[in-house]
Amino acid sequence: MRIIVPLQGIVQGRGGLILGSLIPCALLYFLQFYLKRNRSSPPPHSPSESSANLPELAEIPRSTSRSTLSTRGSLRPVPVSSRAIAISKSRDSAYYTGLKKSLEDPYHPTYNPDGIIQLGLAENQLSLDIIGDWITANLQKSLLGEMRGDLNIRGLATYEPFDGLWDLKVAMAGFMSQIMGGSVSFNPAQIILTAGATPAVEALSFCLADPGNAFLVPSPYYPGFDRDIKLRTGVELIPVQCRSSNKFNLSIAALEREYKQAKKRGIKVRAVLFTNPSNPVGGLMHRETLYDLLNFVTEKNLHLISDEVYAGSIYGTEEFVSIAELLDTEDFDKNRVHIIYGLSKDLSLPGFRVGVIYSYNENVIAAASKLARFCAISLPTQCLLVSMLSDTKFIEEYIKANRERLGKMYALFTEGLKQLDIECCKSSGGFYCWADMSKFLQSYGVKGELELWENILNVAKVNITPGSSCHCIEPGWFRCCFTTLTESDIPLVMKRFSKVLKGHKAS
Repeated sequence: MRIIVPLQGIVQGRGGLILGSLIPCALLYFLQFYLKRNRSSPPPHSPSESSANLPELAEIPRSTSRSTLSTRGSLRPVPVSSRAIAISKSRDSAYYTGLKKSLEDPYHPTYNPDGIIQLGLAENQLSLDIIGDWITANLQKSLLGEMRGDLNIRGLATYEPFDGLWDLKVAMAGFMSQIMGGSVSFNPAQIILTAGATPAVEALSFCLADPGNAFLVPSPYYPGFDRDIKLRTGVELIPVQCRSSNKFNLSIAALEREYKQAKKRGIKVRAVLFTNPSNPVGGLMHRETLYDLLNFVTEKNLHLISDEVYAGSIYGTEEFVSIAELLDTEDFDKNRVHIIYGLSKDLSLPGFRVGVIYSYNENVIAAASKLARFCAISLPTQCLLVSMLSDTKFIEEYIKANRERLGKMYALFTEGLKQLDIECCKSSGGFYCWADMSKFLQSYGVKGELELWENILNVAKVNITPGSSCHCIEPGWFRCCFTTLTESDIPLVMKRFSKVLKGHKAS
């Protein structure tokens, strides 16, 4: 009746009752006929056999229609975004290739003595014992004890501002000032905290430029910038070539030349980005050059980004000058200046993922605070660091000991290279030396450089970064990070280098 009654309503009028009865009967007949043709009848079984026959249910044949749909779908792969395709097919530089291979076969003096020695990663393991001792002694009271008042698990597990706890911003401002010898003070209200310096520089790039715009970057430069900045923002990087004849120091004339060339090509330059101390060379930016940079960006109406993540990792006699110090003493437009910082280098805590955007521009601060939602630091990490950074006596002792260890390891490592007839560009900061191996290239050019790099990686089993990954215009320069080593590792590294370099001596 549930079928007949509605159909009667459809065919109201003469013969409605008859049609209303015949139509559902016809439909029922055709339905039964269709089912008989397209479904085989199951064999009869007794109720007692039901449990024994359960496995046979998996063998019931699928209908023709479902099989057709399945086959049709398999012929059309599900699409992903054009962005994902471009990223997945982008070619990694030798820098990332070396890092990946080192992770697959890492050296260990006991468990894997023939593994790859990692000199391609700027990670400081020289002072981890100092950090470890502090954490061991202060972890509990930093998170739940007197250093944080009456904080309990509720205070560690709830939502907090994505751009960082105010207490950590205050502590970070004090730490940055302490790192720079008290030469400049930092305002906590101008700090945005992110999960590492990488998202900090990416978020800042989002704020300063549109896709297709460009930053001028003195080269050789940190190879990670090509991913950190370009991958998602669409911002291009234009290398400004620096040369060994000038110890790879930045020339304003070269900056001017690249700016004009970009303008001719229709590329809008939005900022100048530089690292101080330099990565990979290790040199410090002179005060006069910083003044020239500020004048240049003011004249061209550009932003200036100073990456100062190695500001506290200085071991030479030269003076480190933060761009913030000049802004405190001179009448420059502060709105165009931004600083990148973090704790991965100066505090040996890359795994904690703590980065800083320090900006004088209110619009940038407002936008970056919203973007920080996608790269927030975990609350327990922040609580621990509030205590650590506020322990000014500990920080003072750590900075002093770390710089001494950096200086000693740099001297030992470069002396080892010198015994192999390898000279290094003078370095005053960072975790690396910039080594000239051009005399060992069998063919002068990028091809010869990569051939030497591959032999050092695969035969000597040492990973270093070739200069071409850093956009160096002169073939044969390599970045060697010495802070992943112990003093006893250095003779082994030199022995492995020698194994390959003897066969690569240019005739």
